[in-house]
Amino acid sequence: MEGITWWVAHTKPRCEKKLAQYCKREGLSATLPCYKSHHRYRGKTAVFVKPLFPGYVFLQIEDAQRQSVLQSDYVANLLVVLDQDLFVRQLEEILTALDADVELRLAPAIGVGMRVQIKSGPLRGLEGWVEHRSGPQTVLLRLDFIGQAAAVKVEAWDLEPS
Repeated sequence: MEGITWWVAHTKPRCEKKLAQYCKREGLSATLPCYKSHHRYRGKTAVFVKPLFPGYVFLQIEDAQRQSVLQSDYVANLLVVLDQDLFVRQLEEILTALDADVELRLAPAIGVGMRVQIKSGPLRGLEGWVEHRSGPQTVLLRLDFIGQAAAVKVEAWDLEPS
């Protein structure tokens, strides 16, 4: 299996599943981690299967197969994976978590100084600035009122960049 390495395909918008299907037809090894998203519409629950990493598909291919992937019309760019061992270990951990059927969501990339909006909970709709992060979940958010600032702790999942 020498010559086969991991690549990250940065796809065109909403083309992750199309690229994975294309790779399957062409006999190329593609991994697209997905999770189930539940939405309620008029009392009914609809389940959607969504890519965990929107815009990315992970490929295990030979150098010679790169051109075939690029010609698929679903790929914007192929990114080189420099540390193959680390990538494989991290991807296996994510796939293990998905197989265990635990709730898994893409953590928002929210850092100190970013302007964010609270998307759920009693403070929904308020905007503020990230003052401090403690751990992966808790964010100290600075909210400005009439020229005064108040800080509130909010779960990172409840925020989105604004």
